[in-house]
Amino acid sequence: MSHIPRIRKVIGCGLLAGALGAAAAACTSDGHSLSAKPFDATDQISFNGPKGSGEADPDKPLEITVKGSDGSLTDVTATDAAGRQVAGKLSADGTRWHSTSPLAAGTHYTVRVSTQNDEGAPGRKVLGFDTSTPTTKKRLDVTFGPEAGTYGVGQPVTATLSVPVQDPKARAAVERSLRVESVPSVAGSWHWVDDKTLHYRPKDYWPAHATVTARSELEGVKVAERLWGGKAKSLTITTGDRVIAVTDAAAHHMTVYRNGEVIKEIPVTTGMPGYETRNGVKVVLAREGTVRMTSASIGAADFYDLMVHYAVRVTNSGEYVHAAPWSVGSQGNANVSHGCTGMSMSNAQWFYDTIRVGDLVQVVNSNGETMAPFGNGFGDWNLDWKNWRAGSALLNGTPDTVRPEDRARLRPQGV
Repeated sequence: MSHIPRIRKVIGCGLLAGALGAAAAACTSDGHSLSAKPFDATDQISFNGPKGSGEADPDKPLEITVKGSDGSLTDVTATDAAGRQVAGKLSADGTRWHSTSPLAAGTHYTVRVSTQNDEGAPGRKVLGFDTSTPTTKKRLDVTFGPEAGTYGVGQPVTATLSVPVQDPKARAAVERSLRVESVPSVAGSWHWVDDKTLHYRPKDYWPAHATVTARSELEGVKVAERLWGGKAKSLTITTGDRVIAVTDAAAHHMTVYRNGEVIKEIPVTTGMPGYETRNGVKVVLAREGTVRMTSASIGAADFYDLMVHYAVRVTNSGEYVHAAPWSVGSQGNANVSHGCTGMSMSNAQWFYDTIRVGDLVQVVNSNGETMAPFGNGFGDWNLDWKNWRAGSALLNGTPDTVRPEDRARLRPQGV
């Protein structure tokens, strides 16, 4: 009897047993009950791990093989002390299993092996070993952002690395170990902004009133030669209402939406010719209250030095939504600012009290350029989903579907 038919026969019985419940005891393979006590598979398998109290080299993959032609492997699982499972692959004939994800250094592993012999009887073996710790290495620490708190639905999650990572395989190792989970669940992706910075966002905005958690499983994992993952503090943030302020620069008008409903219409003024306000989606960076603004900050030819109230920052370069009582006569009919969005004192106070960090300010129909995705705040949403995924070391070039290994973590809690 060949290995493959026998494996299929046992699996078929297992499915039948699950369906019939108490009738499982009647399901057999070559006369052996599936409920029979497994035999000790020590003499049936070979393991490339260390002997005795020796330590395994974490750079080398694990391998379990069947000796000679005595049966086959039916299942192999390898987990570390923290419960992280090592990915692996079983050969088609069931005679060899090898790990496909890196081992962590200085970690204890437990390997559970299930087999069957030529007659279909089940065997079991549990193996344990420790991996060695390199004597010389760099540690790659991860810092998640923003700080814990409640944000708007546009807020990206960030990961800042302590050491630059350039190699594509090393980036994949890092990204594979950085987890972001949300309730309600939404699929998303990391994007490498540069060698030390990653941003994570969903395809669309976060759901309102969601809980988002970022954590790292990188500790002890080899990233590159002499570079190993270090510790990272997990992060949990929540989102508030879905607040989006849309400014039509050509109509000199802002419409503010909360959870899809219009809650305010505001006449505004935006950037005059030569200082056009940038188009695109901008994530609110800060509510700064009163800010001194001068012509020197943007290199404007005409001099100004103003104390501006109810200032909401949307770019690092100094674009704000703020009170502009000096331009009330132009608000709603002309663009006269140096790039900011100005409104009356009362409307600015309302906007300031309503908006939160992470909310969205979108500008349309301006003659200005579109805000860059990175380098001037959070322009992340100005990249379409295809190009966003292209910045992932794992998803670039793959179909736009949820990976099998991500399905469990994307499942809503309680399901």
